Amino acid sequence: MSTVFIALQTNEDTRPIIEAIEIDNPHAIVHRQPAMVKIDAEGTLVIRKSTIEEQIGRDFDLQELHINLISLTGNVIEDDDTLTLSWNS
Repeated sequence: MSTVFIALQTNEDTRPIIEAIEIDNPHAIVHRQPAMVKIDAEGTLVIRKSTIEEQIGRDFDLQELHINLISLTGNVIEDDDTLTLSWNS
């Protein structure tokens, strides 16, 4: 199984997003660095709009991720409610 990852800038806006990713992906490994957070996951990493909204207490558009996105790996499958990174087709 291959590893996928997402890397986000470290700031007040991304803290609840990172917490939501951790909630939805207990298998993920979070690497916290001074300027960024890199989240690695074997196989698949799922980012759910609903979990982010629970953490931030407001509506959230998944396109907002791009504001603080540094990099990612894996095939991106995206709709209005989830963004999934995976090497599976």
